[in-house]
Amino acid sequence: MLNPKPVYDEESLIDWEMFCAMVEDGQKADLIDGVIYMASPDSRRANSINVFLLTLMNLYVQRKMIGGELYVNRFAYRMSDHNAPEPDIGYVCEDRLALMEEGGMRGSPDIAVEIVAKESRERDWVTKRELYEKFGVREYWIIDYLQKKFEFLKLVRKRFVPMKLEDGHIFPSQVLPGFWLDVDWLLAKPLPSTPDCLDQILQG
Repeated sequence: MLNPKPVYDEESLIDWEMFCAMVEDGQKADLIDGVIYMASPDSRRANSINVFLLTLMNLYVQRKMIGGELYVNRFAYRMSDHNAPEPDIGYVCEDRLALMEEGGMRGSPDIAVEIVAKESRERDWVTKRELYEKFGVREYWIIDYLQKKFEFLKLVRKRFVPMKLEDGHIFPSQVLPGFWLDVDWLLAKPLPSTPDCLDQILQG
């Protein structure tokens, strides 16, 4: 199950019901093409970036009264019977909240954010990129702080297209209107103050 390239016959594929039964509560895992990929524990830095981003986005949504909702890792998106990834952060627009269920969402998030770890690098950059593209995620943010690489993809005619950073370091989201992210914030040690960053965004 932990093999990055396992081979199963069709009858051995894990489906949604089996996935829910097999993965313990609190354990982060992805169901991709009928295979469960268990996540290793977050590093301290990855966890800090996750908290920073989630807090910044959530405060922005609340302040602007946008109406969408944010979900942190361990929340599954049931894209098909054999595909239910758990991105590190997922954002769902207000008009799609009816698809929410207690145990996850029936469908894809509008924004998926993955904070890359060494063990997940190929999965985040390749496998999940293909998966999120296939199932219509509108924006995919890849935060690879270890390699100081970032990619922000938007869905155009069912294909992901890289979004150019303004001035080489500013990413303006199209799904979350008015929200922008300075990638230099994610490389700073320590991470900057979330309220200060929010004020900069709100001031334009």
